[in-house]
Amino acid sequence: MAATIGVMAFGYASTLTPISIVVDGQARSIRTNQRAVETVLREAGISIEPADIVGPDLTAELAPDQSTIIVQHARPVTIIADGNTYRLQSQSTALVDLLTEAKVKLGPDDLATANNQPIDRAANQTHRFVRQPGDVSPLKIVLRRAQPITLDLGNGDVRQVQSPASTVGQALEEAGVELHLADRITPDLNTALTPGLKIEVEQSKLIHVDVDGRTLHTRTLRQSLGEVLADLGVTLIGQDYTQPPLESAVEANTSVKIVRVREEVLIEQETIPFDTVTIPDPTLELDTNFEQAGRSGVSQKRTMIRYENGQEVKRVADPDFVVLQAPQNKELRYGTNIVIRTLDTPSGPIEYWRKIRAYATSYSAATSGTPRTAKWYGITATGLPMKKGLVAVDPSVIRLGTQLYVDGYGVGLAADTGSGVRGRWVDLGYDDDNLQGWWWWVDVYLLTPVPANIPYSLPNWPTYPDRRR
Repeated sequence: MAATIGVMAFGYASTLTPISIVVDGQARSIRTNQRAVETVLREAGISIEPADIVGPDLTAELAPDQSTIIVQHARPVTIIADGNTYRLQSQSTALVDLLTEAKVKLGPDDLATANNQPIDRAANQTHRFVRQPGDVSPLKIVLRRAQPITLDLGNGDVRQVQSPASTVGQALEEAGVELHLADRITPDLNTALTPGLKIEVEQSKLIHVDVDGRTLHTRTLRQSLGEVLADLGVTLIGQDYTQPPLESAVEANTSVKIVRVREEVLIEQETIPFDTVTIPDPTLELDTNFEQAGRSGVSQKRTMIRYENGQEVKRVADPDFVVLQAPQNKELRYGTNIVIRTLDTPSGPIEYWRKIRAYATSYSAATSGTPRTAKWYGITATGLPMKKGLVAVDPSVIRLGTQLYVDGYGVGLAADTGSGVRGRWVDLGYDDDNLQGWWWWVDVYLLTPVPANIPYSLPNWPTYPDRRR
């Protein structure tokens, strides 16, 4: 019986025919006595969907000389448009064909993205997806409909456009509008695009300012050159002037020249004012002074010389002659002897080497004038984060890094500067949630140790006639 079964099995095996099946570019081989294509594929465990391509046809019988079946599965495609999701299996590679199969229309200004990659709108009707043999990777197509918007770029440049952008910023970029930080955009760049939205762009103008040997380039929305210079912190002193004048209107690419005017008096054989010299005196205590009066000399001739931006432009001589004596300098002696003293405070005794009468104000990060969006918001000139105990000073009066004490405020660290903090002025730092107002004169004690280099002579500023010092 075993021999009989073996013979029968051998006989059956001899009737099996090898068939090659190529599925999505990958070949495999089976042996079968079936000739119907559908039956062979079923026997091989290969499922077929309506959009798949089978050759020979699925309903066909293999001819005696045929031993290969080719199967190309359709690609899964997801289309998202107008709030709807369409799923299909397709062999198409053209964008318009896929959308037609999903019964979705694509306008000329609509934006299509395929697997998160935008498709050039100019190729909406011709775009084809590259598909290699055997590629059945999913394809996701998302349509974003164009919306009618108005772009008002100023100077009569008003455009009606269709934009599929999500935000105002994207719409302006898509329209090729060049923007600068000084431009004013209404609404702001992050505003979501809605049908009929009007976007107004007030474009800033480029200005060039030549001042003190350098050229500043800035963009502005200001109307007059004087306002532009004020924004840049460029000040005119004495007879300084500008070309063109300050009141001139701002035009694009305007070049402004700051002319610094300086006048000198050359005295020959006429009254010569005595010089005032400052002399350090180690016998005098720090911040004490001694003055010795000076005496004027004489000269016979005085010549007025005018300089503009360092170049002499005019010289006027006075013909009067007077003969007098030579001048005697006025001497201002200032003390350099530093005496260490101790002050009792509510927190205990402190040791200080200098007491300065200074005008005190207060501030915090929120009141410093720096926008919260700026990356340096809340950061002092020394890089420390703003908090109570950090004090803004004039570094020419109190060196940065100096420990100091103010009655009613406590010990602080000179760690910041400010455009308005000049001379005998201290700006006391606070956290935003505990800011206290200061507007009066205080004694500022500079704590030991004594630094290596100190300013011996301090400016007599600020002065307030109506505030008791």
